[in-house]
Amino acid sequence: MTHQLTLADVIGMLERRYPPGTAESWDAVGLVAGDPDRPVRKVMLAVDPVLDVAREALAWGADLLLTHHPLYLRGTHGVGADTPKGRVVHELIRGGCALYVAHTNADNAAGGVAEALAEALGIEDLRPLVAQPRTVLDAVATYVPVSHTEGVLDALAEAGAGTLGAYERSAFVVRGTGTFRPVAGADPTIGAVGDVAEVAEERLEMVVPRRRRQQAIAALRAAHPYEEPAFSVVELAPEDGPTGTGRIGTLREPMTLRAFAEGVAAALPATAQGIRVSGDLDADVRTVAVCGGSGDSLLGTVRALGADVYVTADLRHHPTSEARDGGRPFLVDAAHWASEWPWLPRAAEALEQDARSTGAALETRVSTRVTDPWTITLGRRDAGPGDPATHPDHPTDEGADQ
Repeated sequence: MTHQLTLADVIGMLERRYPPGTAESWDAVGLVAGDPDRPVRKVMLAVDPVLDVAREALAWGADLLLTHHPLYLRGTHGVGADTPKGRVVHELIRGGCALYVAHTNADNAAGGVAEALAEALGIEDLRPLVAQPRTVLDAVATYVPVSHTEGVLDALAEAGAGTLGAYERSAFVVRGTGTFRPVAGADPTIGAVGDVAEVAEERLEMVVPRRRRQQAIAALRAAHPYEEPAFSVVELAPEDGPTGTGRIGTLREPMTLRAFAEGVAAALPATAQGIRVSGDLDADVRTVAVCGGSGDSLLGTVRALGADVYVTADLRHHPTSEARDGGRPFLVDAAHWASEWPWLPRAAEALEQDARSTGAALETRVSTRVTDPWTITLGRRDAGPGDPATHPDHPTDEGADQ
């Protein structure tokens, strides 16, 4: 018999791949509407939680609509159906469809939005533009009579210490001799007040996530046989992890900026904006940076990393002009929606795979509805550096691009 997933089960799968804790502090991710105890058989994925997409999900019979963009990014005091966003909530709830958002946590994740965009463009050897640190660790060391080392080690492991990647209960143990002299008022486990004691001890050292430092210390004290156990805690330097904002990598072979930009246009869904390019179209490019969605805040980082070209969306006039004054990176500006859409098929496949691993059946569908807000581009003109602007005094033969 096939296992039936609940909404809570599906949320658990999503949050293991796209942990909410990795979202930016200003973001709004997670469950927007829905009962965690309701069954989920069909999931629709889309970039934008707009009314047309909600109705598409309901017409298909989806139990869950997973979107990249939040419905409410800034707080709200009501969800009245007389507002566009409130209407989405009401129609979804009335139709029995939940709404869940994975935004910057999906941007930053391994296998997330940035990686999906980079891989769609043929970029290899990827690393984040701005890496998030791995779990911040402390090193906890203590000195234990040989007979009690295993007990203290187990207690620390139970408190969260000793986990390194796919390994748990990891520790370093070295044997030596401990010495001390109890003074008046002491109640020593070994030795007597006023006498120097020597004990065969082991130095036990384990790493522990910094957020669990106090639990680890409490566990150490509770399991240690000494009245006053000696221990030390050292904060370890943070290490960059595989997750973070954007990605940078290389093309398998150099190509001209024109050829690369044409490849971007072919790889992404078509929109009214199309693909805008700034740079020498005949110049070779190989090192490529990407950021799905609005990415002009990363222009300085991209330049510092030596990228030949940067693919993103929503590039504004002044930051673009300033960035191009310095030469590289050349810029390729896609529509915001199109730059994030490649993640959806990848997320759908991952969700089905996770469901199968539990013995459950889950059907997914990716919305192909274009929710980029622009409808048409008029008066388009391809101009090279130094060409006169399109103006009544400088007529052009270019017509409207429809």
